[in-house]
Amino acid sequence: MMNIREEVGICLLKRGLSMRKLASLLRENGFDVPKDSGLSNQFRRKRVRFETVQEILDFLGYELVIREKQK
Repeated sequence: MMNIREEVGICLLKRGLSMRKLASLLRENGFDVPKDSGLSNQFRRKRVRFETVQEILDFLGYELVIREKQK
């Protein structure tokens, strides 16, 4: 199972973006995200808000789905 940092990283690669460029684009579009490497640091330290992850995924054209595991 991948962690959220890896999952978002894959989404960024598919869009041809870096975390820094994403943070810049989000700020330009009115999102409240940390400056420079702050967003990357939040992911690395596993201290990113759930709401931030939702906003990032929405901005990139993805959605977070929670479902029961298959048994």
